[in-house]
Amino acid sequence: MATKIRLQRQGRKRRPLFHIVVADSRAPRDGKYIERLGLYNPNTNPATIDLNFERSLHWLQVGAQPSDTAKAILSYKGVLHKDFLINGVKKGAHTLEQAEEKFTKWLETKESKITSKVDTLASARDAKAAANLERETKMKDAIAAKVLAKNSPLAEEVANTESEETEEVSSEVEESVTESTEEVVAEATEEILAEAAEEVAEVTLEPVSETAEEVVAETPSTEEAAPEQEA
Repeated sequence: MATKIRLQRQGRKRRPLFHIVVADSRAPRDGKYIERLGLYNPNTNPATIDLNFERSLHWLQVGAQPSDTAKAILSYKGVLHKDFLINGVKKGAHTLEQAEEKFTKWLETKESKITSKVDTLASARDAKAAANLERETKMKDAIAAKVLAKNSPLAEEVANTESEETEEVSSEVEESVTESTEEVVAEATEEILAEAAEEVAEVTLEPVSETAEEVVAETPSTEEAAPEQEA
């Protein structure tokens, strides 16, 4: 009978929880299993893995084939590495003591990495919580300051004073604009009237003077008219 180490889904919707089991390869995923080896919870960071190390190693030694996810979990917990070292002892690559020493070093390195990751996540979580608290405090202080400024009588007096000053400034501006407009209109009117008077004088005087000169030129003098009468 071919056996597999795989995951069996449990839990509710969107909150999965997996049992690590040894089952017949022909059995359905959530069907009957031979032995339960542990629990895998992907909802935490890092993921929570509770695994029976010795029994998992035993099933690997007798030929059980892990699925892809189960293989990743066994590698994370060091079961695959321990199986590799034991196979090396069987082949004479190293002794059992050397295998145990190598596995101990690997396990220490792995645990230090996990511990550093947990510490980093915890510090990042604390920093985020502190930043959120500081932001909420600033928002509350700003809202309280606005409410206090809105409800204080001094704020109303300042607002009234500012409105009165604004009205005075606007009235002064309107008066100055009106006065300047009247002055400009008066000056423009005077200039237009002066130019019109000059044009009228030129038009009326020039023809009259020319006509008077022509009349004088055409009329004979009394001295010239007298001899003609005598003759």
